Amino acid sequence: MKLAEMKAIVTGGASGLGEATVRRIVARGGKAAIFDLNAERAERLIEELGEEAVYFLKTDVADAEQVEQHVAQTVNHFGGVNAVVNCAGIGTPGKVVSKNGAMPLEQFEKVIRINLIGSFNVLRVAALAMQQNEPNEDGERGLIISTASVAAYEGQIGQAAYSASKGGIVSMTLPIAREFARDGIRVMAIAPGLMKTPMFDGLPESAIESLSASVPFPARLGKPDEYAQLVESIAENTMLNGEVIRLDGAIRMQPK
Repeated sequence: MKLAEMKAIVTGGASGLGEATVRRIVARGGKAAIFDLNAERAERLIEELGEEAVYFLKTDVADAEQVEQHVAQTVNHFGGVNAVVNCAGIGTPGKVVSKNGAMPLEQFEKVIRINLIGSFNVLRVAALAMQQNEPNEDGERGLIISTASVAAYEGQIGQAAYSASKGGIVSMTLPIAREFARDGIRVMAIAPGLMKTPMFDGLPESAIESLSASVPFPARLGKPDEYAQLVESIAENTMLNGEVIRLDGAIRMQPK
């Protein structure tokens, strides 16, 4: 699938990895619906990239009814949906037991709800819509890419909730790819390492340099467009299916 053919839903598409993905899809001639809570940033993107190519729906990705409505609206607006890129997520850190006591259960639940349940919620509804698509010359009807993390494999102290949520993304990729194979819908995941997203904006330069030095090569933070570039590569290579690709400069995270 070429990006020019994409009618994509990009969750978390108003910033970071999602924004870079929206920009690349539109630059290649495709269309993207942003499912995000940040209306201000999304509207700025629409002003810049054009309302014909970008569509925004303020969305809580873990709200079943809302996602069902917004996928239907996107299908109506674009005349169909053939791709999902799940980038919405949070990285709230916290020890299971700290000096303040046990982690509040709602803190763990919130991370799981947004990162894992939110990704599943959007893909389940979008996949139903994709099943109605006419297959292309490869028999493909759609593509789903979710965002995992290297924390799914080497979670650090304080990342129990985040690692669990991203581990869920990793674990569900293959069984869903197997289920949707008969429909010509591919299911992939990307596991980024240290990426220069808004999450790092508040850190001092010394901290950025220290984090960058921990990456074997290239010794820097990843760029959001490098994530988007991988999305494009996955889209164009139909043999990529049921796999999680690390995008991390060979980093292996230490305990802390």
